[in-house]
Amino acid sequence: MNVINHHSIRKAIRQRIESGEWQPGTIIPAEADLAAEYGCSRTTVNRAMQNLADDGLIERKRRAGTRVKEIPTRQTTFKIPIVRHEIEATGANYRPHILLKETKRAPDHITAKLHLDQGEKLFHLVTAHLSDRRVYAVEDRWVNLAAAPEIISAPLDEISANEWLIRKVPYSNGDVVFSASAASKREAEAFEIDIGAALFTVDRTTWLDDIFITTMTLRYRPGYQLNARL
Repeated sequence: MNVINHHSIRKAIRQRIESGEWQPGTIIPAEADLAAEYGCSRTTVNRAMQNLADDGLIERKRRAGTRVKEIPTRQTTFKIPIVRHEIEATGANYRPHILLKETKRAPDHITAKLHLDQGEKLFHLVTAHLSDRRVYAVEDRWVNLAAAPEIISAPLDEISANEWLIRKVPYSNGDVVFSASAASKREAEAFEIDIGAALFTVDRTTWLDDIFITTMTLRYRPGYQLNARL
C-alpha cells in the first residue's frame, strides 16, 4: 500500500517536471485539483509545493498561480529572527516596551500594499525593543485580526509581537526588503539621534497561502549590522 504524504507528492510532481510533462513556464494545476488527483489533503499538496519552491523548481505567486521556473535556481531560506535572541546573544537583557497599541483602519499605503478592502481594520502596534534599557530597534507592525485574533489579549509587554506571532501563528511564505530609511521624530527621540539620520530598515510581510498575517517595519539603531548564514 502506497503511503500518500508530502514526500511522495513532491516526488511525483518533480518527476512530471523533469520528464518534460510540465515544461518551463507551465502553470501547475491548483492545489485543490492536485489534492483531488492524488487523493490527499490540500495541506499535504501545499507542503510538497513549498518544498519544490525551496528546491528552486517552481515559482509561487499570490493570485498568479504556481509555474515551473524557466531556469531552476537554488533558493535561499530566510529564517525570521527573534529580536530577543539577537539582544541576548550580546549578553544584554531584553524587554519589549509598547509605544502605541490600537485597532484602526489600515492607512492607504498598507491597504494598497496588501490589496485589502478599504476601511478594513487591523491591529497596529509600535514597539521599542530594549537592550539593557537602551532602544535597540523600533518596530511598527500591522496584524490581520482574522488570522491572529488572540494577539489582542496577548501579554505583549512581556513577549514581543515578533516572538508571539512566530510561536503562535503558522506562515507559509513572505516578502522581505532591506533598505536605509530616514529616522522619524519618534525614532530620533527613541535612539537619541537627529531626525533624518539613516537607519538600517527591514520591511517584512508574512502570509499563510493567500491569507495576510502581518506586515512590519523594523528600524535598528545606528551601527547595527545584519549577520546571516546562507
